[in-house]
Amino acid sequence: NDTGAGKHWSDNEVRALINIWSDEKIQQMLEGATRNKEIFEEIARRLMKRGIDRDWKQCRTKYKNLKYEYRALQKENEHLGNPRRKMRFYDEVDCILRRQPLGTSGWGCESSSLLSGTKNVCDEIK
Repeated sequence: NDTGAGKHWSDNEVRALINIWSDEKIQQMLEGATRNKEIFEEIARRLMKRGIDRDWKQCRTKYKNLKYEYRALQKENEHLGNPRRKMRFYDEVDCILRRQPLGTSGWGCESSSLLSGTKNVCDEIK
């Protein structure tokens, strides 16, 4: 009974997860949630519509790992003398996590272009 829990995420799968994560509704739900199983079930459903079979636990784990790796790099890069290292999908995660509070007009990560898959996540702010 292989659940695929240890199955490596392809770049396309990670991009799809990031696309869904960048959706403003998903971000609003994640913002204050401590019990977020339902949110990740919704993310898993959206991935399934794109032909990606991941359960909610896999989605939550990948989301947490992306955030952890991003924050660890941010901390490491703050120290003077360290060369600025990046991770795969750094710009996309940076765009999502640095977004300005809702209601400001300067939010650059347009989820509509992101969800269409035609542009890079942060094209609007470059």
